[in-house]
Amino acid sequence: MVEISDAPTKGHEILNDPLLNKGTAFKIHERTHLGLLGLLPPEVESLDEQVSRAYVAFSSKTTPIERHIFMRALQDTNEVLFYRLITDHLDEMMPVIYTPTVGEACQKFSEIYRRPRGLFLSYPERHQIHEMLGNAPCSDVKAIVVTDGERILGLGDQGAGGMGIPIGKLSLYTAAGGVHPGNTLPIMLDAGTNNQERLSDPFYVGWRHERVSGEEYFAFVDMFVQAVKKRWPHVLLQFEDFALPHAAPLLDKYRDQLCTFNDDIQGTAAVAVGTLIAASKVANVKMSDHRVAFLGAGSAGAGIAEQIIRAMMRDGLTDDQARARMFMVDRYGLLHDQMTDLMPFQQRLTQPHDAVADWAGANGQIDLASVIEHCKPTVLIGVSGQPGLFTEDIVRAMARACERPIIFPMSNPTSRAEAVPKDVIEWTQGRALVATGSPFAPVEYEGRTYTIAQSNNTYIFPGMGLGIIAAGASRVTDNMFMAAAETLAETAPALGDSNASLLPDVAGIRDVSRLVACAVAKQAIEDRVAPEATDDEILESVKATMWEPTY
Repeated sequence: MVEISDAPTKGHEILNDPLLNKGTAFKIHERTHLGLLGLLPPEVESLDEQVSRAYVAFSSKTTPIERHIFMRALQDTNEVLFYRLITDHLDEMMPVIYTPTVGEACQKFSEIYRRPRGLFLSYPERHQIHEMLGNAPCSDVKAIVVTDGERILGLGDQGAGGMGIPIGKLSLYTAAGGVHPGNTLPIMLDAGTNNQERLSDPFYVGWRHERVSGEEYFAFVDMFVQAVKKRWPHVLLQFEDFALPHAAPLLDKYRDQLCTFNDDIQGTAAVAVGTLIAASKVANVKMSDHRVAFLGAGSAGAGIAEQIIRAMMRDGLTDDQARARMFMVDRYGLLHDQMTDLMPFQQRLTQPHDAVADWAGANGQIDLASVIEHCKPTVLIGVSGQPGLFTEDIVRAMARACERPIIFPMSNPTSRAEAVPKDVIEWTQGRALVATGSPFAPVEYEGRTYTIAQSNNTYIFPGMGLGIIAAGASRVTDNMFMAAAETLAETAPALGDSNASLLPDVAGIRDVSRLVACAVAKQAIEDRVAPEATDDEILESVKATMWEPTY
C-alpha cells in the first residue's frame, strides 16, 4: 500500500484508485488530509471488519459467477481488501477467482464487463503498441501475463473474453505468491476471433473480426514482444492460453530473448511432474520405471511428457530410453513415426511404427484402449479437454496391470475432466492415486476418505514468478521448472499418509510458493541467469518481495 503521505492525488481520485483506496478504513486525520471528509460514511472500520462485511456480501451470492463478479468489482475498488479476503478464505475463493469459474467468466466477459483492467492491444492499433504500453496504469511492471484468447482452458476461442485469464492468473501471482499487485499487468493481444457466437454478440467488446493468421499473426506478436522488451527490458512475460500452432513456436522464438515462459506448456508440466514424483514415492515406483500414457498430445501434453523425460533422465535413463516410455494419444490415435502431419514438438514424442503396428484397430488407428492393453502404463494423464474419456473399461484395464495406478484427469474446467475421481477410486478398489486439474470433493470409499489433489498450475507459477523477481533472473530455464517440481513434491501430505492428498491444501499455498521461489532462485543462480547470492540472501530477498495485504 502506498503511504498516505506519498499519495499524489486527493478526494475522489484516491477513492477511485484500487491501490490507494482504503474505503471506510481511512482514519479521520487521513480523511482530513486527503480531502475525503464527507465522501465516506462516518464509521471508521479496521481491515478485519471490512473483511468480515465483504465476506458476508460474498456469501450472499448464490452462484459461482455472481461471486466472481463480486470479487472482480472488489478488486477494482480496493485491492488490499480484495487480497486479504482471498488469503483469509483461499480454499473457497480460488475456484471463484480462477478455475473453474474463470472459464464461465471468459465466456461472459463482455456481458459482465464493468471497469478496465490491464491493456487491450488490438490488431488494427498494432502500430501504436509502444504508445499503448506507455498508457499502462503502472510504470514499475515486473510481471506480465498475456493471452490472445484463442485456447481458453478447454473452452476454445473466446476472443477478447480471454482477458479473464491474465487477470485471474495475476490475481494468483499476488494472492498465492505475494507479488505486489502494482507490479503486475494483464494484457489481451486481440488478433480477432473465429468464435461466431462472440462475433454475433451485440455486446462483444473485442475486435469484431476473424482471427489474423500466418505471418500477419506472428508479426503482430513480434511487434508486441519487441515493444515490451524496450519498455520493460527486465520484465517477466508469461504466455497464456495460446493455440497449439502458436504456443510452442512462440516459446521457442522468445525464450532466449527475454525472461519468459509459457504456463500451459511449462507450468502445467512442472505441477504434473511434481505431483507425479509425489505419487511415485507413495507407490514406491522409481520415475525411471514408469510407462506413461497421455490422452491429449497438444502443447500441454507434450510439455508434461518432456518434463517427465527430464525427470527420468535424472533417474538414470538416457533420452531415448525415456522417450520410449511415452505414449501420446490424440484424436487420430497413438503418435507414431509414420504420421506425416505432426507438429515439430510432437515428432519428438512418437513411437516406432514397426513396434506398435499390431496394436491398430480396423480403422488403422491405435486408440487409448489398445495402448492400455499393450503397453500396460503405470501412469495415465489426460489433457484432452474432452470429458469422460477415461472410461470404466480403460481404468479397470489399467488397474489390472498395475498395483497403484496413477491417474491424472487434468483437463479443466471441471466439466472437461476426463474422469470423475469418485469413479476412478471405485473402479480401482481404492488403489488409484488421483490428481485432477480442477477441484473435486474428497471421495468416501469403503470407510476411507480420499482427498483429491488439484494439480493446478497455481502451485507453480506464483512461486516461479516470485523467485524470478526476487532473484533478478534474466531468463527462465528448464532446470528452474524442475527445481519447482521437485520442491512441490516434497510438500505432499501423501508422503505421510497414502490416503492423503498428493498436494498440500491450497490454504497453505503461500508457504509452498515461498519454498518454490527459493528453489527457483537458487537454480537460476546455478544456471547463471541471476546474480550470485547465498541461500540466506535468497530467502531474505524472497521474504522482502512477498507483499502482504495490509494497510
